[in-house]
Amino acid sequence: MFYGASRNTFEKAHELRMNMTDTEKTLWNVLKNRQVFKAKFRRQHPIDIFIVDFYCHKYKLAIELDGKIHLKKEIRSYDEGRRHDIEKLGIKILRFTNKQILTDINSVKKRILDEINA
Repeated sequence: MFYGASRNTFEKAHELRMNMTDTEKTLWNVLKNRQVFKAKFRRQHPIDIFIVDFYCHKYKLAIELDGKIHLKKEIRSYDEGRRHDIEKLGIKILRFTNKQILTDINSVKKRILDEINA
């Protein structure tokens, strides 16, 4: 479901898919091909005017990865507004830090699975 995504949003999403961070690549290796969660995830997926790092339509679940920039007050404020707008569409957002992905991927997988099974 793309809601109100514009052509520019799709172009930006494509650009982001072509330039994934190492952390995004690490989680994508877990999410892709339905190998762990038996559900299709998309990477850099447009939802309305936003692009989420990963999205599963079946479970209406978005996953966002946060680097150090997300510790800044203005970025946290933007993230909260974005979360509110996306959750109004019935989509749940899970957030993980880059450190969690790189150092404790098993806990990340468990949290995603817990959300899917909820």
